[in-house]
Amino acid sequence: MSKIAVLTNDLQYELVEKNPERVAAVEAATPHFTAFLEGMRQRGHHIFHLQLVNDPEDPNAERYDGHLPVQRGTRGAEILEEYLAPEDVVMEKNKDSGFYETDLHERLQALGVDTVLITGMQTQICVQTTAADAFFRGYNIWVPSDCVVSARTDDKDRALEWLAGYCATVSDSDEVLRVLDAEGGLPRKNIKTP
Repeated sequence: MSKIAVLTNDLQYELVEKNPERVAAVEAATPHFTAFLEGMRQRGHHIFHLQLVNDPEDPNAERYDGHLPVQRGTRGAEILEEYLAPEDVVMEKNKDSGFYETDLHERLQALGVDTVLITGMQTQICVQTTAADAFFRGYNIWVPSDCVVSARTDDKDRALEWLAGYCATVSDSDEVLRVLDAEGGLPRKNIKTP
């Protein structure tokens, strides 16, 4: 059984369609991102889609001109169809991090997962907070730089720099697959403190 899981964040209709910048960023990433997910499935690795579902009682939930997006049971909350496969797991979260007040850690542990590849939208928010929470729980973290998106390039670049400097190995998806095929796994980042 694989010890590796890919975690996607917020690849949901209403979140992607929020503005033209997000739509363009996701459209640009989709061909290689979906190919990467398929490559990981073919190699027998787990895919978890972290689905943000906003709680109407949450005062911090972002609203779009007074409208609360991605509510449970709405089309807007659904994962983009091109990213899904029948064997994937869709898991609800109510905050930016996929680990916050969810059973993600327990589910990954039950599968024997020790390495997570964190992908999706937005790099500087959900990807970054999920990676930090994974790090706090002892996971080996990789971030495929071409499988994360942000509406603004500078937000993505800044987040990737932080991730690489703190808790994750950042490389492109082709490199991830190359290392996996060559080594049978993904080596842990050597964490150094100044």
